[in-house]
Amino acid sequence: QVQLVESGGGTVQAGGSLRLSCAASVYTSRINCMGWFRQAPGKDREGVAIMDRYKTTYADSVKGRFTVSQDNAKNTLFLQMNSLKPEDTAMYYCAADMGACALAPLRADKYAYWGQGTQVTVSS
Repeated sequence: QVQLVESGGGTVQAGGSLRLSCAASVYTSRINCMGWFRQAPGKDREGVAIMDRYKTTYADSVKGRFTVSQDNAKNTLFLQMNSLKPEDTAMYYCAADMGACALAPLRADKYAYWGQGTQVTVSS
């Protein structure tokens, strides 16, 4: 069982930055796939940024603005979000899976473990 706890959400003006953190209850070096999803009201949950053992995958909507990174010494995953836009407003979730996700890393159904979410609101 893997427990994930997100933090770092908040309200920011358009063009601003936020850094999300996801603390894992197991060694992140043992997790094959780990990353971030988001869900806005009335919309499906979408993959934002995923790290697996071989590559990092970003949604087209965040490429060049968001960066995912991992600190294995702290068992923590980060999401640095720059140049935020109002359309980035959503609940952001950390997700992890011990299995492979390389073929479809941004699919939510690939992940067994989820955090409780942290709200990000970007005002115009």
